[in-house]
Amino acid sequence: MQWYLFVLGSLAVWRITHLLQAEDGPFDIIYLIRKKAGAGFFGNLLDCFYCTSIWVALPAGFCIGKGWKEIVLLWLAFSGVACLLEQLTSSSNNHSKN
Repeated sequence: MQWYLFVLGSLAVWRITHLLQAEDGPFDIIYLIRKKAGAGFFGNLLDCFYCTSIWVALPAGFCIGKGWKEIVLLWLAFSGVACLLEQLTSSSNNHSKN
């Protein structure tokens, strides 16, 4: 696997997870999806960045990985990098508000 695919996959997982969990999206589409999901399983899933990143990373792992071992490792790695990026970006936002 090429290293840039890992970087691009990680960034894509972070971006999509952030969109689904924290943004309204274009024309408030994502907001409406979260509202429809309600307080059930899918609603709770979209409330938690870490939970959402697990499920967003899964198809990315399937698309990029070759063989089940690589798919599983990429799945977890993509989610982990997305969580690290979220912590980096959210902590810098918190410092700028103070």
